[in-house]
Amino acid sequence: MPGSDDERLSEIESRLHREDPRFARALGVGRPCQPREYRHLRAWLLLAVALAVLGAGLALGHGLLIATGLVLAGMAGELFDPERDARRHRGPPSRS
Repeated sequence: MPGSDDERLSEIESRLHREDPRFARALGVGRPCQPREYRHLRAWLLLAVALAVLGAGLALGHGLLIATGLVLAGMAGELFDPERDARRHRGPPSRS
């Protein structure tokens, strides 16, 4: 089977283009960027905002700001998860 390796490489390449087109384009040019699961700029920004809101809520003694800061921190934590895309595309759990 001389074509099997080529077929596998083509499959890997098409999957890479489908999953992370930015990384695939940069890899083709020879200047690869970080893969999607390692890009966390939005998560860090959201975490900074969450901590600022949480700190303001604690300093002011305002419960709504504290709750908002905690919710934003939870959202930022979810953005750091590298497997979130795989879980999002998975189907609902089966009923037994």
